[in-house]
Amino acid sequence: MELTKIAFGGGCHWCTEAVFQALVGVVKVEQGWVSSTETNNSFSEAVIVHFNVEKINLKTLIEIHLLTHKSTSNHSMRTKYRSAIYYFSHQQKEESIQIIEELQASFSDSIITKIVEFKNFKPSTEAFQNYYQSNPDKPFCKNYINPKLKLLLQQFSKNVDKCKVRHLISTI
Repeated sequence: MELTKIAFGGGCHWCTEAVFQALVGVVKVEQGWVSSTETNNSFSEAVIVHFNVEKINLKTLIEIHLLTHKSTSNHSMRTKYRSAIYYFSHQQKEESIQIIEELQASFSDSIITKIVEFKNFKPSTEAFQNYYQSNPDKPFCKNYINPKLKLLLQQFSKNVDKCKVRHLISTI
């Protein structure tokens, strides 16, 4: 089993964590804050996704990332919620650039997601780890995370671990 990792930022890390935890082939999701270099050296909410490349590929992960946060909107909270793919190798950087270029045709607006080097990580406190699994009935989860998980079930059903989202399946 070949495991690799990539980091994603874009919206609330509770949402991002829940989205990637629901996927087949994702072994671990670390929630917290990630920084890059140069102009992106401040920490912003993000997750590190550890995945099995034999079960889910980078293109699918990136496509899911782009569809589950505002990847075409440059809003006032971009410092806290940087729309980014944080790469760990030059090969991953080049592959991510190519994937974004291919996926752009599926979007009516320009994708603003940056592809930047991973530099540092600070994990969230334990109380906020696995937020959705611990709090699925909280209003935040119902209002913000459930719609993202429903999108996964509708558009990426073969990539979703149905056991992780079984409470939503009956509502679709």
